[in-house]
Amino acid sequence: MVEAFRVGGGDVLTDEEARVLGSLLEKEAATPEHYPLTVNALRSACNQTSSRNPIVSYDESQVSAALAALRGKGLVRIVYSPSNRAPKYRHIVDEALGLGGEGRAVICLLLLRGPQTVGELRTRSERLVALESLEGVEAVLEDLAGRPEPLAVRLARGAGQKESRYAQVLTGPPDPDWVPAPTRADPGPGAGLGARVAALEAELSVLRSEVESLRSTFEDLELGRPTT
Repeated sequence: MVEAFRVGGGDVLTDEEARVLGSLLEKEAATPEHYPLTVNALRSACNQTSSRNPIVSYDESQVSAALAALRGKGLVRIVYSPSNRAPKYRHIVDEALGLGGEGRAVICLLLLRGPQTVGELRTRSERLVALESLEGVEAVLEDLAGRPEPLAVRLARGAGQKESRYAQVLTGPPDPDWVPAPTRADPGPGAGLGARVAALEAELSVLRSEVESLRSTFEDLELGRPTT
């Protein structure tokens, strides 16, 4: 049995904390122009229907509670700036866990999408960091798994699986009976009305958070205030 990772000697992460931390890691790498994030922008990131497994629907109070817990565990900080109309948050995983860009990208994907194969991690890391070979991904995974307090573990292949998968252990030992969920496809013209409306609402929520961030930046520029 893999030992549960303890953040700074404290408890492992809850599912909500893992989703919030993974979202911060993702947005820092994929959309740095919108990073750090407000609670509202982070809620939208957590509730995305793409690149997430499982799909969740957190409210603002859940995200705020997860942020408070992550701050207590030394993984997140508030960004103080007189130009910020709302508090913004950033992760400090590089400091707390000693992770470089490649390690952060792999942990990010494992937090957001669950256990994955080496090939899946290489393909999905393209938006976050340059991992151009399977050997490169394996080297990162070996580093994460080989630490005195491992951050990742290789899972035994299940029935019908051709490749082994790796899982993060920041939320505790992985479920040995875990199986990948079916890929969620975007609803097409033939999908039910409810599914199409839900997908549009989720997309609109993300767009609104991005517009809010852009509006705040434009106002700062007009008033001559720093935007970082």
